[in-house]
Amino acid sequence: MKIEKLTTHIGAELSGVSLAEAVGNDDLFGAIKDALLQHKVLFARDQQISKAEHVAFAQRFGDLEDHPVAGSDPDYPGLVCIYKDLDSPPDHYENAWHCDATWREKPPLGAVLRCLECPPVGGDTVWANMGRAYEDLPDHIKETIDGLYARHSIESTFGARMPIEKRHALKQQFPDAEHPVVRQHPETGEKVLFVNSFTTHFTNFHTAQNVRYGQDYSPGGSSLLNYLIARAAIPEYQARWRWKPNSVAIWDNRCTQHYAVMDYWPAVRKMERAGIIGDKPY
Repeated sequence: MKIEKLTTHIGAELSGVSLAEAVGNDDLFGAIKDALLQHKVLFARDQQISKAEHVAFAQRFGDLEDHPVAGSDPDYPGLVCIYKDLDSPPDHYENAWHCDATWREKPPLGAVLRCLECPPVGGDTVWANMGRAYEDLPDHIKETIDGLYARHSIESTFGARMPIEKRHALKQQFPDAEHPVVRQHPETGEKVLFVNSFTTHFTNFHTAQNVRYGQDYSPGGSSLLNYLIARAAIPEYQARWRWKPNSVAIWDNRCTQHYAVMDYWPAVRKMERAGIIGDKPY
């Protein structure tokens, strides 16, 4: 297996490797996992793998989770089908910087995404290194956000397009989660900026230290949150991947965000994603 970096700060492409072989090869899987921790997102082309092999490879990282809105393959629970075909209306919920399912108490560890069909051009996905996004923050911002927590909501994102009764039922099933604004990666110890498009507000910002007048809280606190969320859009932290059929991306959801570029309608784009259950951020 060869590993070639895509950018300075994030992403590497694997070659000379079969992910299906890694299902039963501990040494190979260990090398892939080490590379993932180092580069945060890995890419591999020409992976002729079945759905069963896709699921089996992802399960080497941990148990898989279903998605309450996107839906899964009926024969392979945890394999989420992201099919954009000509019969589907243009749906723009993907094209925002996000870290998967931070509205869960335990957001995913990561995911394995495989391309079945894609446009001849367009439909790329971009990933951002949120460890570097934190590292480069000014010291006074780091001091301000140290110890801050924020809310993450499925109701205000996936639920926004639903009738009010379904939206409230979704919120009841998945109450807003509260996570530290800066989390620590459980395996590398790296500090990571952990706010994204699912994040609605800080929960412990309104203190005497931060808020002397009302404007310090709003728009002050919300402006700070928007500034932090926007860090993912800095090109120096990003890697962009052009899909081809049978290409695979593996990413660490604990320290990255990603953005599915919606520039290809009405072309077809069919992807399948296996998300791995994670732990509670701290």
